[in-house]
Amino acid sequence: MAQHDTATQTPTATDPREAPLEEVISIGSDLLMQAQFFIDNMFRTWNLYQLLIAIGLFVAAHLLRAILGPRIRTWMASRDNWPKWRMRILVVVHQRLRAIFFVALIWLVIFTMREVTWPSRSYLLSVIGTLALAWLLIVFATRLIKSPILRKFVRYAAWIWATLQILGLLDAAERLLDSIGFSIGEIRFSLLLLVQGLVILGVLITLARFLTTTTVSRIRSNEDISPSMQVLIVKGVQIAFYGAAFFLGVRALGIDLTGLAVLSGAIGVGLGFGLQKVVSNLVSGVIILLDKSIKPGDVISLGDTFGWINSLGARYVSVVTRDGREYLIPNEDLITGQVVNWSHSNDFVRLDINFGTAYSDNPHEVRRIAIEAAQSVDRVLSDRNTVCHIVGFGDSSVDYLLRFWIRDPTGGLTNIRGNVYLALWDAFAEHGISIPFPQREVKLLESEQVNVRFDGQ
Repeated sequence: MAQHDTATQTPTATDPREAPLEEVISIGSDLLMQAQFFIDNMFRTWNLYQLLIAIGLFVAAHLLRAILGPRIRTWMASRDNWPKWRMRILVVVHQRLRAIFFVALIWLVIFTMREVTWPSRSYLLSVIGTLALAWLLIVFATRLIKSPILRKFVRYAAWIWATLQILGLLDAAERLLDSIGFSIGEIRFSLLLLVQGLVILGVLITLARFLTTTTVSRIRSNEDISPSMQVLIVKGVQIAFYGAAFFLGVRALGIDLTGLAVLSGAIGVGLGFGLQKVVSNLVSGVIILLDKSIKPGDVISLGDTFGWINSLGARYVSVVTRDGREYLIPNEDLITGQVVNWSHSNDFVRLDINFGTAYSDNPHEVRRIAIEAAQSVDRVLSDRNTVCHIVGFGDSSVDYLLRFWIRDPTGGLTNIRGNVYLALWDAFAEHGISIPFPQREVKLLESEQVNVRFDGQ
């Protein structure tokens, strides 16, 4: 019986699954106690005075913005000769005038109260002023981020962190986030780890994007590097910087990537079978960049598509036609199909047009006039010979072939042919050269002759 009593009085081991829940409840209770203490202090006499002063200063800042805002905007509009970066700064400042006025007024009041009264009587104002100043600085700092979504994410995250830090709740918030999670093997996943991962990856990706943009601008400004090599180097730089940012972010969180090697290999095999076309286009894109068969600015013909290459992508090539359409042609089609590159080795393009004149016209004069007419067109090159040859004697005309050169195929081919035809028309009309067309002559026989022939038969 004694043994039974002893056994019943022995404390049982705590369930490990209940420990995180108890820790969450304990931390939550501490936060509630601190919040209750803060609210109780708010109703003290001097704290109420400070709160009313802060509200009054906010109203004053709002009135100052309403009065001075339009005048500042008018002054900004009169500065047309200022550079764009300075005007952008002024626009950002104009959008935050109320916050700027509020921060200036509240800190002026804080410094004044510290000189004339006890520091404790301006403590709440100091907290509010510090929060307002931190939020304002975060707004100006995040304006450097170009992506609107990333800017908002970084801004709100920085606001939350600054607020917890100023209020002294950062440690409690970290313990609360760390207590909510689960473990897989030796790795523990928690909300704190998730938040830290988002922050670290966000900072590293932003830094990688800045370095990539700076490097890309320098590469593209270097005229010694060919356009195709520029695209290849840019793609390599982007992969290197963003890959390094992801790898360093994961390593900074303490996650071991060696355990994911087998899983990543299996996923890679599955993706290789399921995304054959995508991989083929990626490899074809690398081949195009390496062999320099096509490059940005080249004029190509692929089937019925004729235009110039706007950009080279990892999966496709952007081709812009004369009618403003943009075709996204897979890289694989450019490798396996027949492509006419009008400007592969040089920009010179030879065009042919056919025409005919009457047999009564001197062919030597026709050839001379045709060459002079073609060379009178603006885009036809004068330093490359324009020739005209007789190619046959037709049923109703002597057939000619006129060949001329241009070096700007991006300007269009149909329009230059039309201009040369128009120049030929004017020149032939001036020199009396006729352009024949098929004619049929119909003779009507008299009825008596028809009868005689029938009688004769």
